[in-house]
Amino acid sequence: MTHAYELYITVEVPCLCCRSVQPFQFTSPSDQVVCTHCVNHLGTAKAERRDTEHVALWAGILNDQQSDSATFVAASLQMDAENEALIADLTTQLNELTDSVASDFSRAPTGKIRDSLTTELVTRAERTTALAYRRLDRTMTALWRVNALHHDDPNKAGFCSCGKKTAACAEGLAIDGERQELASWERKNIQLLQNGERHGLPADHPAVTAALPAAKVRR
Repeated sequence: MTHAYELYITVEVPCLCCRSVQPFQFTSPSDQVVCTHCVNHLGTAKAERRDTEHVALWAGILNDQQSDSATFVAASLQMDAENEALIADLTTQLNELTDSVASDFSRAPTGKIRDSLTTELVTRAERTTALAYRRLDRTMTALWRVNALHHDDPNKAGFCSCGKKTAACAEGLAIDGERQELASWERKNIQLLQNGERHGLPADHPAVTAALPAAKVRR
């Protein structure tokens, strides 16, 4: 049986035996699309060994994916906390600066110097705050992607959309405390999108894809 995959380069394709995606490097269209774990599974007499080793292989792949996902969620939650603290601090600084400029305006240097000083200080604070919000958007986008894979299954009570029981889904449990804030962030940014303003939604968010190509929205 021939295949149509590119030759002499590493490609990741499903093994025809275990169906898991594995790296291959083909040198001929007639090369077997069977991974190294399954080369000994060919032939009907080896079915029992094949099934046993497939289960072990799939379990290993699942464990790796769960570990990577848990690490990603933990890092995202840590970044989210740091972003919230930074935004709160910058907002306080901006408010203090605004109050200071307002209260001392009459005693500030007059003319162009006063105007330039005020504009520069406020611009810097606003720029720094905007950067902090962009960091928050990136963190919330990461949480949105995890939530898209791990949320309550509307068709199966007590189960996560990934197929595991809700109480046994480590990824879902890890972001449970952030779901309300995530929903609030999502509603706010959908409204910004609908208003034609800059938003933090990812390009593949349903609200963004639904709005294109009617308008190119600033992000």
